[in-house]
Amino acid sequence: MLTIVAALFTLAVGAGFVGALSGLGGGVFIVPALVLLAHIPMNVAVGASLISVVATSAGASVAFVRDGWTNLRVAMILECATVTGALTGAYLAGVFSAPVLEMLFALMMLQSAYFSLRGHGESLVSKSDPLCERLQLGGTTTDEHGRTVGYGVTHLPIGAVLMVVAGVMSGLLGIGAGAVKVTAMDYFMRLPLKVSSATSNFMIGVTAGAGALVFLSRGDVAATVAAPVALGVTAGALTGSRMLPHLPSEALRKLFVVLLILIAIEMGWRAYSGL
Repeated sequence: MLTIVAALFTLAVGAGFVGALSGLGGGVFIVPALVLLAHIPMNVAVGASLISVVATSAGASVAFVRDGWTNLRVAMILECATVTGALTGAYLAGVFSAPVLEMLFALMMLQSAYFSLRGHGESLVSKSDPLCERLQLGGTTTDEHGRTVGYGVTHLPIGAVLMVVAGVMSGLLGIGAGAVKVTAMDYFMRLPLKVSSATSNFMIGVTAGAGALVFLSRGDVAATVAAPVALGVTAGALTGSRMLPHLPSEALRKLFVVLLILIAIEMGWRAYSGL
C-alpha cells in the first residue's frame, strides 16, 4: 500500500511541476498517468484529478499573484463562464463511457497542441479593443530583457465562449481546462504567454472545484488516490511556479506541444482499443 501511495505521489509531483510551468494544470498529465500507468478507472482518475487541480491552483497561483504575473481582472470576468461549463461537464461525465471520455481527452490535447504551436504570430497589442479598454483589462509584464512593457487585451466575447468550452472539458476530463484557457488568452485575447499561464493557474482551481462537487456527490472521489495525488501535485506546482519567470517562452511552447501530442496519441489509442 505504501509503495502504491509513493508511486502516486511521485507521478503527481511531475504532473504538478509541468502543469504549473505550462498553465495547463496538473490534470492534463495526471489523468493519463493514472489511467495508463496506474490502471485506475477513468472516472476515479478524473475525480482525483479535479481535487488535485484545486491544490495545483492554490499552490502555483500564490506566487504568480505575488509577483504580478496574473491578470486578476481578466480572471474574474472569465471565471463566470468556466464555472457554468464545469458544472455541465461534470454532470455529463456520469453519462459518457470511459472510451468516449478518453477520445475526447486525446482530441482536446491535439487542439491545444495546434494552437500552442501557432501562437498568435504577432507582437503584443499595445492597446485593448473598445470593450476590453472600458473594462480596463490591459496590464504590464516583464520581457525577457527585464524591461516592463504594457499590453492590451482583445476579443473578450470569443474568450468567454472558449471559457465555457474549457469548463465543460474540465468537468468531463478532470483537467482544470488550462489547455483551452491558455489557448484562448494567448491566441485570441493576445495576452503574453507567461501572463496567460499565470492567469490560467489562478482560474483552474475555481473551475475544478465546481466540477469536483459533482463527482463527490456521485461517490467518484477515492480518498486513497486523491490524497497522495493532491499532495504531490501541490509540491510540483510550487516548484514550477518559481521557475516560470526565468524560462524562455518559445522553449516552453515547443516543449508543451511535444508533450500534448504524445499524450493525445496514448489516450487516443487506448480509447480506440476500448471502443
